[in-house]
Amino acid sequence: MSAVERLTQWTEFQAVMAAGSVARTPHFVLHQWRPTQINLAGPEFEKTPALFLHDVLMLGALTPKRWAKRAVTRNLIRRQIHSVSQEFADKLMPTPYVVRLRTTFDTKKFISASSDALKIAVREELTQLFGKVISP
Repeated sequence: MSAVERLTQWTEFQAVMAAGSVARTPHFVLHQWRPTQINLAGPEFEKTPALFLHDVLMLGALTPKRWAKRAVTRNLIRRQIHSVSQEFADKLMPTPYVVRLRTTFDTKKFISASSDALKIAVREELTQLFGKVISP
């Protein structure tokens, strides 16, 4: 199974999100980096630093406080994002991705901030999200 590197810098997250989204579910959006043409020679090569390593699967998880008020909920969602991405690592194109929470989970349905029901719902939705972009 391939290892999934993590995005760490805010500029990396911004660059991937600026590239556009490739899949959506009711609560999540998946953004994928689309590399531009690589210039491996000439004077421009030294002027343009590479933002990402070529052919490396990277993932960032954004869980804003706006959509998940409690830290325990944000952490649960982030752990599920990284766990599901590991399961799909061999099927995804080796490029950076960002999974962004885009709306809140219903607090009336998921009363506990870290319930098993919430964990299962998040995991199922993330499986659908990554299933939409797997490469054949």
